[in-house]
Amino acid sequence: MLSVSDLVTHYGHSQALYGVSFSLTAGEVVTLLGRNGMGKTTTINSIMGIVPKTVGCVEFEGTDISSYPSYKVAKLGIGLVPEGRQIFPNLSAHENLIATAREDISQIWGAERIYDLFPELAARKNSMGNLLSGGEQQMLAIGRALMTNPKLMILDEATEGLAPLIRKTIWESLDRIRSDGLAILIIDKNLKDLMKLADRHHIVHKGQVVWTGTSQELERAADIRAKYLGL
Repeated sequence: MLSVSDLVTHYGHSQALYGVSFSLTAGEVVTLLGRNGMGKTTTINSIMGIVPKTVGCVEFEGTDISSYPSYKVAKLGIGLVPEGRQIFPNLSAHENLIATAREDISQIWGAERIYDLFPELAARKNSMGNLLSGGEQQMLAIGRALMTNPKLMILDEATEGLAPLIRKTIWESLDRIRSDGLAILIIDKNLKDLMKLADRHHIVHKGQVVWTGTSQELERAADIRAKYLGL
């Protein structure tokens, strides 16, 4: 579904990515792991067309989207849950969902299905975005991405700063989503939970993918976890 090949990205004169390559198939859950500042978010932003790529190719379902602007990437079927959530603070939770709904495709995901996924959000659907808790805002950010009815959903820091009970809710919701065949690409630091959910992991270090493997392989690779993840 997604193929990233030899991706090189700069911020001005500073190079951030040095030939990142990885792939993801339909219905698969894949992670980008690594310490802060290693290029994980830059990789996502390069895929989405938020940051222009210097060199390399990004293909989605066989289409080269390397030069596509972010709105066109999203329209093809990639939904983004960005770091920091970036919900609309002066719209209600329900209005946030409706604002991202697409009318040009059949709505597999609608507001009522989001509320079924997140009952806590349903109880707060008339509250303004800036009055929601951090966990409720993350549920809303995920719901808002689902309202675009994506084929691939990307989450940047899926559970950062959330209480353990809310993290559990998020992981359970992602497991439900993937059971419907939605592909998921995740950045997060909660390795224990990621290893239960994900099919494969890619470790990013200094702008390159330095290790790829399954959860079972990562569990056995104590030296890799210590070297690149500090775990």
